Amino acid sequence: MEQSIDVVQAVVLALIQGLTEFLPISSSAHLALVPLLSTWPDQGLAFDCVVHLGSLTAVVVYFRYDLMRMAIGLVHTVRARSIAADDDGYLAWLIGFATIPVGIVGLTFKHYIEHDLRSIGVIGVASIIFGLLLWYADKKGVNKKKERGWSFRDAMIVGLAQSVALIPGTSRSGITMTAAMLLGYTRKAAARFSFLLSVPVIVLAGGLKVKDWIEQPAQAAGFLPLLVGYCVSALSAYICIHFFLKYIEKTGMGPFVIYRVLLGAVLLWMVW
Repeated sequence: MEQSIDVVQAVVLALIQGLTEFLPISSSAHLALVPLLSTWPDQGLAFDCVVHLGSLTAVVVYFRYDLMRMAIGLVHTVRARSIAADDDGYLAWLIGFATIPVGIVGLTFKHYIEHDLRSIGVIGVASIIFGLLLWYADKKGVNKKKERGWSFRDAMIVGLAQSVALIPGTSRSGITMTAAMLLGYTRKAAARFSFLLSVPVIVLAGGLKVKDWIEQPAQAAGFLPLLVGYCVSALSAYICIHFFLKYIEKTGMGPFVIYRVLLGAVLLWMVW
């Protein structure tokens, strides 16, 4: 009989999901440490699904007014037959188009990414390299473009960068903010676009998890760990988004870069 995870494991894994989904520090790098530092059983696909749902809940609730305006604006652009007819609708179209690259790359190379790239060595190297790139973007970026300055070209560049995050250890939020800052956007504008861009990506990733779960229904989590995992993931992700946006202009990316480099070094030391 498959061993079930307990509440403590559920809390730890949900915190990892909730915090690292939006901080530029790579969730895969942290999840790689879990089997190395513990004897916990695999959490199962059901648990993966509910913690992704928790992260999705957090970002949707936090940006609920933005998303409502975008949905209404999207309707206006459809009626006007012009994506530029409404600013919020235009942003919705940009988010949609920018999601296409990661969807194509993810579906095309799903097996390769999950089985060949998900090694601790790859995760450690990616954590360091893309952490240093984040530092470069933070220091060298013009950081003048505001949240309303997004063009189709800029959105697609960030979308293409997001597909690079399929390499474990890269960090989806980290690489998208890196690209946005290199394009001249402020830290806050880069972060907000990255978080809004996470909505369809989490939906896609969660959908694939659900598909895998249906095909392999065995799970290692009971109702209580699933409930705790969802709540902890949602709450930690919401708090993370709130404080990251509040303090990012003051703190910059330096602390996250240092953390990433140290984490990558630890991972490489463990395997080499």
